[in-house]
Amino acid sequence: MSDAGPVDWALAGRVAGRVAATLQRRPAGPNEFEQSSFQLDDVPVVDIANRIEAATGLRSALGDPTITLIGRDQWVRANIESFRHMLAPMLERMAEKMANKPGILTSATAKITGTEVGALLGWMSTRVLGQYDLLIGRDPNDDAVYLVEPNLASLEQRFGFDPTEFRTWVLTHELTHRAQFTGVPWMRDYFESLVTQMLSMADSDPKVLIDALRSAARDRDETLSLIKQHGLAGVIAGPEQRAVLDRIGGLMSLLEGHGDVVMSRAAAELVPNAARFERILQHRRSKGNPLAKLIQRLTGIEAKLNQYAAGERFIAQIEAHGGPRLIDRCWRDPEFLPTIEEIREPQRWLDRVGDTPIADAG
Repeated sequence: MSDAGPVDWALAGRVAGRVAATLQRRPAGPNEFEQSSFQLDDVPVVDIANRIEAATGLRSALGDPTITLIGRDQWVRANIESFRHMLAPMLERMAEKMANKPGILTSATAKITGTEVGALLGWMSTRVLGQYDLLIGRDPNDDAVYLVEPNLASLEQRFGFDPTEFRTWVLTHELTHRAQFTGVPWMRDYFESLVTQMLSMADSDPKVLIDALRSAARDRDETLSLIKQHGLAGVIAGPEQRAVLDRIGGLMSLLEGHGDVVMSRAAAELVPNAARFERILQHRRSKGNPLAKLIQRLTGIEAKLNQYAAGERFIAQIEAHGGPRLIDRCWRDPEFLPTIEEIREPQRWLDRVGDTPIADAG
């Protein structure tokens, strides 16, 4: 794939490496961290998958997972490649549309965009612990599960976490996502269809963006609400795009909340210190510096963290009514998935799927 276009991806990779190195005050690259004594064989991956299946009834159709231990630079490269592949159709349309508007699409524009993308990925690469990568748009029989070694090791050393126990805990969450997306036959295609629909609505006309920003400036309360829900993307999106964002938000709230609930249950016997891990990471997120909090809000990361909490509350109320397997109804068909409004008001979901009132779970 050529680097010509609205984003200079090569520059994005270089900027990400410099940002990550600056934030961590250490060189980027293959030797960015000292190899710990931890070995992947120390984590009972197959046992974790079996426990997830016992807790949820879901098992990946792709067989046993392969876990890859990577550095920050590798995480950046993997995500740049995923972004390039996922965004290619939209960026090609953008390039074609702007080709007839001299001065709009220039190498300088691509470098600015590449710098912005790289700065964001560089910052994120210092914080992410693990990732389940769907590899959207590629072979449906391929996926990837990453553990970002230097970020895990940093927390383990700082707080005295046992590496095997901590990584087992992180992996349980990521492998629950794998079970959701590849154990529910329609989930991956449905999610990809939402992403494709969202990207197909993107308008490359700068005037549309300018009009959206002007509208945002006129109604600050609405703008702050949109940023809280979706990040900056919610501000520049039109009504139809926001409807798709809400569908994606409802789905991700369910999957993230479900992932956290299953992580606590499936790994309970394997991770005695899970409550301590959760408490320390929540405190770490809440005490982030003002710049980090601003970045999280604008990029939608704050919205993602809110999805975890909203999804957990939704599942708690559903389970208070019908037990831990009532949520399995969501895996029957996309029509059974909760909307974002139903995530916030679980009774509405139960009313729609034909159940009876629930007691308030608090």
